[in-house]
Amino acid sequence: MNILITGVAGFIGSYLAEKFLSEGFYVIGLDNFLTGKQENIAHLLKNKNFHFIHYNVVNYIYIDKKIDIVLHFACPASPVDYLNYPIQTMKVNSLGTLNTLGFAKAKKARYIFASTSEIYGNPEKHPQSEDYFGNVNPVGIRSVYDEAKRFSEAMCMAYHREHNIDIRIVRIFNTYGPRMRLNDGRVIPNFVYQALKNEDITIYGDGNQTRSFCYIDDLIEAIYKISITDNLNGEIFNVGNPQEIKIIDLAKKIIQLSNSKSKIVFKPPLEDDPKRRCPDISKIKNKLNWEPKISLDKGLKFTIDYIQKVANYE
Repeated sequence: MNILITGVAGFIGSYLAEKFLSEGFYVIGLDNFLTGKQENIAHLLKNKNFHFIHYNVVNYIYIDKKIDIVLHFACPASPVDYLNYPIQTMKVNSLGTLNTLGFAKAKKARYIFASTSEIYGNPEKHPQSEDYFGNVNPVGIRSVYDEAKRFSEAMCMAYHREHNIDIRIVRIFNTYGPRMRLNDGRVIPNFVYQALKNEDITIYGDGNQTRSFCYIDDLIEAIYKISITDNLNGEIFNVGNPQEIKIIDLAKKIIQLSNSKSKIVFKPPLEDDPKRRCPDISKIKNKLNWEPKISLDKGLKFTIDYIQKVANYE
């Protein structure tokens, strides 16, 4: 089978390419390197079953090859990235989604959309299940990402209802692991980088806000199952780790695991920063028998080792 992955040079996209290649698929990957890195896919370029195209999916897509599954994962995904590239973020989740959906329609392909837990906003329901509509500021600073993803979900479902395309929406909660950029603004690489340098670890707010962190290998396994399983037309799945942790406790854990001398300092909270974030994964657990297997301590050790090597620490 032939797979198209947009955003293939990104953190998640590159792991997806590896997974599908390892399972015997032919993978075509698209990326314009706005936030993706060539190093993430350099090892794949010699694989005869991998074909890379340097391309921006906000433009019309033409590939003269049978495609069985389209995975639309192109998008700046960290706060630093989507605040630096607000218009590009909205374009890839409007024009890019429209183009990839049109492409899937023309190819009669299954379509997997990378959505986000951010569509729930600052949730009033906890934990968040797929039937929750969310609590999002439509004009706040984060809306360029939140509302863009919500628009893409609506577009996916319109194509599903109007053209009977086999759509699956993956709402991805906080994910971490090797290949994350050190400067992308996400909490785990930020904290690890600061801890390895014995710098102050900066927490925005009082640290009592919570997140739930899923290791990249667990996430990829879930997306793979969602992609290849039949009879999931129009389904939406939360994918994440339901183990919730306070940000201040995460900082303390990273200091301990990295043997750091860092101190914790507090700064004013970020605008529209969610107070709690935790997925209800009962749906994917029941339908696909998936749940995360890698503990936070184990995943953090893998991530710390990677960042230590990348940053050339002794």
